[in-house]
Amino acid sequence: MEKSDNKHRYLELREKYPVFTYKNYSVSQCSGGLHIDFQFEAGPDLVFQPRWTIDLGSHAGRVPFDMVPESMAFYLGLIEMVSYWKAFCSPRILIEPHRLSSVEQTWWKNLYRQGLGEFFYMNGIDIPGPEMVEFVFGKDSGPLSGLPSEIPENNDGEILVPVGGGKDSVVTLELLKMSGSRLVPFVVNPRGATKQVVETAVPGENGIVMHRNIEPLLLQLNQEGFLNGHTPFSAMLAFSTAFVARCAGIGHIALSNESSASEPTIPGTGINHQYSKSLDFEQDFRHYMFSYLDKSINYFSFLRPLNELQIAALFSGYRQYHDKFKSCNVGSKTDTWCCTCPKCLFTYIILSPFLTPAELTGIFGRDLFSDEGLLEILEELSGAAGAKPFECVGTIEEVNMALSHVTDQIMEEEGALPVLLNHYRTSSLYEQYRHRDIKKLLCDFDRKHCLRPNFEQIVRRGVAKVCEQ
Repeated sequence: MEKSDNKHRYLELREKYPVFTYKNYSVSQCSGGLHIDFQFEAGPDLVFQPRWTIDLGSHAGRVPFDMVPESMAFYLGLIEMVSYWKAFCSPRILIEPHRLSSVEQTWWKNLYRQGLGEFFYMNGIDIPGPEMVEFVFGKDSGPLSGLPSEIPENNDGEILVPVGGGKDSVVTLELLKMSGSRLVPFVVNPRGATKQVVETAVPGENGIVMHRNIEPLLLQLNQEGFLNGHTPFSAMLAFSTAFVARCAGIGHIALSNESSASEPTIPGTGINHQYSKSLDFEQDFRHYMFSYLDKSINYFSFLRPLNELQIAALFSGYRQYHDKFKSCNVGSKTDTWCCTCPKCLFTYIILSPFLTPAELTGIFGRDLFSDEGLLEILEELSGAAGAKPFECVGTIEEVNMALSHVTDQIMEEEGALPVLLNHYRTSSLYEQYRHRDIKKLLCDFDRKHCLRPNFEQIVRRGVAKVCEQ
């Protein structure tokens, strides 16, 4: 998506659609799981009724339905709503089912503002302040009843692991196998890569699957010129995993967000494509969950102490996944690497110090370092262009350390460089990073995390393994 100048359209839509309504939500049982239905409205002819279907698999019936509080589903509606509200950016959101406290309102306004930073930037809209939205409530909406009662048999020996089909969740799954806990994969809208990763990591365990649909009306409005752009998917994942863990009686939720996710996409700003993967969001969500959702569930990012280079180094050793994992968003529907996007090139770069050119070509189907058409993306990833791509990619330092290392490696072994690395070798960035020791990053351990001591020790053993390579 190219940057647009939609500021006038933004103001126009806010005036035309002054109120967006969160009308209702419901939870119902279905075979093996639950349906969650929401209703949002921007006017009498603009009604959205998205549905989530959760297949609990072997965990179905484990927690009685009456112990799954509807209040948790209410919060799912608040995070699902952002995908629909952003088409109009109405200045008022009318919430009819329940009221939010003033503290909660501040929390949600911050999430909407931070989580939509990329959306505003790419639409040419100044990042709004408190005037962005006001929450109002229906005359019959009452406060929520407070935290639900704890589930006596909440299983502290099980870990819910969201799996997206990329290298990060693979590393989480493989390292957590050492804990002796039962791993329960959680997949949203499964595709080939996620299914293959789950089957390889936990054979015979189908895990828990959620199907989430986007209302066709929203897609139609996008085609008609209503506002569109990135929403904080990982925030939706946070609330949905908390709900699922409650339904299944699972004690831990282990995300796979690394320390690198906290770096802004636009340097010198708070605009971050990965805001809802950042440490700030993780800490904010943990506080919100303990205060309003369920204080018995341990939500954390297992890979938070690690950087992308360490994750790539670990993943390179899990060869059973090399023909299965996929990180490309462009090729997600066809389960392929498109080989032309920033995510493909970043993954290629970050793995390059640890895999041979032949092994990389075997994964991607071609040598991306030989593709001159990727020069512009290379400059964005390395920081030469001033802003990183709006993708889930590593820090500028990590990219440059990988590029400088593999440039020297190939020069030493082959004498000639492919076009991208030859271009990089003539840049000032190469001179800046070539004398830095990659080992320092590979042996690093970020102490800013939310891991309990037993999980921290597992990650430290992983770091020690990388350090010894």
